[in-house]
Amino acid sequence: MYESRTDYAGRPAATAFPGGLPIPYVRGSIGARTIAYLLDILFILGFTALLTLAITLIGIVTFGLGWTLFAVLPASGILYSAITVGGRHQSTIGQRLMGLRVVAPERGGPVDIISAAVHALLFYVAVSTFLLWCADVAFGLLRSDRRLGHDVLLGLAVVHAR
Repeated sequence: MYESRTDYAGRPAATAFPGGLPIPYVRGSIGARTIAYLLDILFILGFTALLTLAITLIGIVTFGLGWTLFAVLPASGILYSAITVGGRHQSTIGQRLMGLRVVAPERGGPVDIISAAVHALLFYVAVSTFLLWCADVAFGLLRSDRRLGHDVLLGLAVVHAR
């Protein structure tokens, strides 16, 4: 069952993840996640432009052989999320600006780079299919901890940074 804990302000939290973070850390994060995603689209665009420039230069230096790396560009959003969420701050730049971070709720600890990449992949699959995206968001709105479907599948949570 859920244990009684305190929230970030020291107030008692009514419920918590089993042995993990109190629910108030997660509540209200869906709106902030949406704005963070819109900001991240801009950062992904910049990241993709830098990758394009780097691959172009590598291709010139290697007489065209390096241009095979252009196959990586469609995955630039996943790479961006894996590097940032799997990194020290546990959040993308947009999430950081909105005061969010991604954690494993049972331990409240950081997410490894592979889990961060799979989390981003599942998100982009859901977003690219309108019905899946609606189901993912509806799932989060119906849950008291506001975790979306792809969060629950991977055992992750997007929480307010302390």
